[in-house]
Amino acid sequence: MKAQVRTDLGDGYGVIDLCEAALDNSDHLVPKVRIMALQQQAHGASLTGDRAAVDRLIGTASGLIHRVDDDLPWGNACRRTPGYLEVQRATCYGRLGLAREAGILWTQVLDAVPSTARRDRGVYLARQATAAAAGREPDRALEIVRSAVGIAVETGSVRLARELTTLERAMLPWQDAGVGRDLAEILTPVIEGA
Repeated sequence: MKAQVRTDLGDGYGVIDLCEAALDNSDHLVPKVRIMALQQQAHGASLTGDRAAVDRLIGTASGLIHRVDDDLPWGNACRRTPGYLEVQRATCYGRLGLAREAGILWTQVLDAVPSTARRDRGVYLARQATAAAAGREPDRALEIVRSAVGIAVETGSVRLARELTTLERAMLPWQDAGVGRDLAEILTPVIEGA
């Protein structure tokens, strides 16, 4: 949990330190906990610009998914969420500014999201749009975000609203351009509903 907070604060080295401490005796950890620490450490690595570490950590976590077999109600997203680790990788790639790679992964992930997972779909669309903005494709970001806003209004998801705020920051370079004004208009229902 502390590593997630450090990720939200943009403290990549703090995330890495916390995850390395958690993984020090990884042989004694159940696979689910190891996966959680590895994927969070990948987020830390993305904050420090280390793509190789992101790929290595996500790859290691991938090798453990088949070993998660408990029925405990916590931490089961790695088994329950289609493409869970690819979601993590795509998020990291977006943070690294690898818009093309992130976009490809988001397309694959979104193709596998069940229609019942509306909030997840909205979050993933917002992250895909943010990756497009980071890749200097503001028109593409705007095209993607339209669907995410509809889901945000429908679900009232706070998590999705946060992702849209992240997109809004990523789109600041175009705030005075037509695409920026269009984004502000599109986001109005979410901002008014917050």
